[in-house]
Amino acid sequence: MALLQATYRDAGAVTVLDLSGRITLGEGSALLRSTIRELLDDQRFKILVNLGDINYIDSSGIGELVSAYTAVKNRGGELKLLHLTKKVRDLLQITKLYTVFDVHSDEVAALGSFDKKSA
Repeated sequence: MALLQATYRDAGAVTVLDLSGRITLGEGSALLRSTIRELLDDQRFKILVNLGDINYIDSSGIGELVSAYTAVKNRGGELKLLHLTKKVRDLLQITKLYTVFDVHSDEVAALGSFDKKSA
């Protein structure tokens, strides 16, 4: 059971947040929340969350993604999702949240999608 790990990198004006492990109640969702808050405090308002290495997410983790999305949006930013695993995609579809998030499977296309909206 790998705990959540979060690292981020700059890709032009967009910050890519690479997550791996599990987003669950407790440490996983707390780390996601604090990382998003840190990015916003750092004036990073275009965030691409890479979920390609997430092997498990529970309802608390889904709630945390929604909360992160709302926090970024409230600051005038954009949060998008990248590389959903089948498990995460299924969960988002069941909860009807798949349509809320802007979801991408290609990082280059995802990065390009930020520029189109803000231009």
